[in-house]
Amino acid sequence: MHLQPASAHVSPSPEPTAPSQREDPAGVILVPEYFHQADMTHLTIMIADMLCRLTAHNDQIPLTSANLTRFHSRAPPQISVYDYLRRIVKYTSLERACLLVILIYIDRVCEKVRTFTISSLTVHRFIIASVTLAAKAVCDSYCTNSHYAKVGGLSTQELNTLEVEFLGLIEWRVAVEGSVMQRYYVNLVRQHSRFEIAETAHPHSHHTSASRQHNDDDENMNGGGNSSHDDSDSDQLLNDDSVVTEPDYEEGLRDQWIPMGE
Repeated sequence: MHLQPASAHVSPSPEPTAPSQREDPAGVILVPEYFHQADMTHLTIMIADMLCRLTAHNDQIPLTSANLTRFHSRAPPQISVYDYLRRIVKYTSLERACLLVILIYIDRVCEKVRTFTISSLTVHRFIIASVTLAAKAVCDSYCTNSHYAKVGGLSTQELNTLEVEFLGLIEWRVAVEGSVMQRYYVNLVRQHSRFEIAETAHPHSHHTSASRQHNDDDENMNGGGNSSHDDSDSDQLLNDDSVVTEPDYEEGLRDQWIPMGE
């Protein structure tokens, strides 16, 4: 993805980083050469920052009936892109590939539909629809649509509708090769001022202690390797007030959805 921002400089997102794998004297965080070794928190921060810069740029484009889509909200949801991604990662055991595929899907959709933009009104729904499709396309196991909907703050029916719409926009090109993901990862790191690929990183090198700790966190989040969730588990997870910063977010996002034809 190649971002072409407006003339005004767009500052990186102010979200704090987790303990880094390695950090050089200048404060730049060194990340692995290959995306499948990247710390999930670091990857989430970089992708959230990219999406925020895209929305800041595209929010300057006037909204008209010609570019109104099912992904548009009446007002920007009251949860940041970073918190939204972090919530999805935590409650769906999302893999690194699925995060990168969000950026790839943006390029594929915009290539086919020139009027489509990722803005503060579309980014949240695009994220949850992308994640739902990406998990099915590139992962061996994934959650049900009802679970993705609950985590994303939508009804299952709304997510199903977005999924069908998304498939049409992308012309069913949901599969993504690993080499493409790697290229997007490299470009993503290069466009972020706080991260840099470590020259000594190697796919078979030993992980740092931070990476090992993150893998332990992944195992705990996966519940010992089981990535499926039933509705009762979803309800219990959604009651975690420490993650959902806006208690009425689920209902609020649902109310902001604009059905086509209205």
